[in-house]
Amino acid sequence: MRESGVARLRERVRALMPQAVEDLRRLVAIPSIAFPGYDRAPVLEAAEATAAVLERAGCSVRFLEIPDAPPAVFGEIPGPAGAPTALLYAHYDVQPEGDADAWLSPPFELTERDGRLYGRGAADNKAGIVMHATALAALAGELGVGVKVLVEGEEETGRSGLEEHVLAHADLYAADVVIVGDMGNWRTGEPTLTTSLRGVTDCVIEVRTLAGPVHSGTYGGPFPDALMALIRALDTLLDDDGAVAVAGLDGGPWHGLEPDVDGMRREAGVLDGVPLIGRGTLGERLWTRPSVNVIGIDAPPVAGSRNALVHEARARVSLRVPPGVDPADAQRLLAEHLERAVPWNAKVRVVPGATGKGFAADESGPVYEKARAALQAAYGRAPVSLGSGGSIPLVSAFAEALPNAEIVLWGPEDGSCAIHAPNESVDAAELERATLAEALLLAELGRARG
Repeated sequence: MRESGVARLRERVRALMPQAVEDLRRLVAIPSIAFPGYDRAPVLEAAEATAAVLERAGCSVRFLEIPDAPPAVFGEIPGPAGAPTALLYAHYDVQPEGDADAWLSPPFELTERDGRLYGRGAADNKAGIVMHATALAALAGELGVGVKVLVEGEEETGRSGLEEHVLAHADLYAADVVIVGDMGNWRTGEPTLTTSLRGVTDCVIEVRTLAGPVHSGTYGGPFPDALMALIRALDTLLDDDGAVAVAGLDGGPWHGLEPDVDGMRREAGVLDGVPLIGRGTLGERLWTRPSVNVIGIDAPPVAGSRNALVHEARARVSLRVPPGVDPADAQRLLAEHLERAVPWNAKVRVVPGATGKGFAADESGPVYEKARAALQAAYGRAPVSLGSGGSIPLVSAFAEALPNAEIVLWGPEDGSCAIHAPNESVDAAELERATLAEALLLAELGRARG
């Protein structure tokens, strides 16, 4: 695009930013937590608010009924005859707020501090909704592509039925390019394309040794404690270096930008003197090798604990796997490992959880060339390619249902967003730049038709 065209779109996006922030404020105010046990009314309210934002951007909107899930919001703007179609994705559900006392401002009230906008979902992923809508508004009357917008309502739960819906209704989602707005830049102001996602799975391991709790003084010693048995089994998941020790799980090399160790340590809040664990480069350990974590344990809490042997205990184990590794196979290997690792012939049951495939992008296509050019124009510097240790199983469903579509993963997030944690935020300038990049890409896709 000529400099004059870039400058014109830049001004349009800038003029729309006050409305974009107000849209984000309205969305963040809704505690749209889709996890079981939470009130469903705010989730449905967020769907309605999302629909209103997309309608203002020029979309005709309807709700897609997803079995056992909140509705997905589906917007559409028809393109000129022969024009390509872009499918834009985001999600309107959010993580729970967590420890309310750890927030410096109310989690469901958008609050500006030093150029960043704080609130649960401000980055993940209500900023993605606003980015899509504002990019479309900036191109109003000049949109040369057909556009479909898909915003789902339970991405954070890890159990979305939308994957099956996409696979069963490929015609509805048919597109030449899929733009996933649920990612962002590795640093503020450093334009980034996410080119790989790890797959994910989990399981719950349950261990029993006794019919019920018994006095630790009377029976402690020869009688096995279920929690100790569970701890010993969980300890076998990693070797002495902290690398995954489950037989059959391995990874490969990472060929993109190597992340900065010191910067990543600061972002993660690693305490002084605590080393990073595992083997290989940091990029490999984050993106192309498996990782395993215990993310929950059911056992007696310290407060109110008593002198008794624990008769049963359980833990939830999360496993991330490299792109190309079948998460169902990985789940089976994990379950078999845990079953073998429980000592003393304790009774063990492993309950498998959900699985989600990883993704590796083909960066050689024409859309990626245009995406890089759009980021260069919006940010004033060349973009980099990075992986993500996180998982978006729906991306693999897009790849399977739309095999000829190029899939671009980017967005307004950055390394300081603290997604899933207290004080989540999005940088206002980053939201503006990401919106401009998307508008520029859509404009170029429209010019390239025919």
